[in-house]
Amino acid sequence: MDESAAVTGPAPAKTYCAFAESDPLHKAYHDTEYGFPARDDAVLFERLILEINQAGLSWDLMLKKRETFRRAYAGFDIDKVAAFGDADRARLLADPGVIRNRLKVDAAIDNARRLQAIRESHGSFAAWLDAHHPLTKAEWVKLFKKTFRFTGGEIVGEFLMSLGYLPGTHHPGCPVYATILTLDPPWRRGG
Repeated sequence: MDESAAVTGPAPAKTYCAFAESDPLHKAYHDTEYGFPARDDAVLFERLILEINQAGLSWDLMLKKRETFRRAYAGFDIDKVAAFGDADRARLLADPGVIRNRLKVDAAIDNARRLQAIRESHGSFAAWLDAHHPLTKAEWVKLFKKTFRFTGGEIVGEFLMSLGYLPGTHHPGCPVYATILTLDPPWRRGG
């Protein structure tokens, strides 16, 4: 089927598209972010932190805590988070507005430092992703596990889908699917 001729009609049952239709918090994310390509390092870093913290929990919780995460993690500024020390780590572990898991907190700080190195070598997080695209999901997972902390298969898959590097965020009958196609997400260029 030609992707540009997306089917219209209601979303099939049990899809995120159908669920998001009836939930204002999810609808906003579904309609304006999920699957949309992004280039800004702060946006990419935010998504990585949220996906890591969602592990074992729900995306609903991440969306509800998103603004407190933004404040706690310095607006997802990579350099500021990379500079976090013991006092910041203790602050995060005591903050009920974020997920108080030492492994996840440490991963966010360490991953910010790793992203600084990636910016040195590639110019930006997005340029690093582009330099490796296209890869299969299994290849992406292997690369992420080698490059970052706390990045298993589900985290990597959702991170890449949410930014348009892997397909699968919206069903073809979803109006947002047609919008995303006009943005030429990386998954359409192979992978």
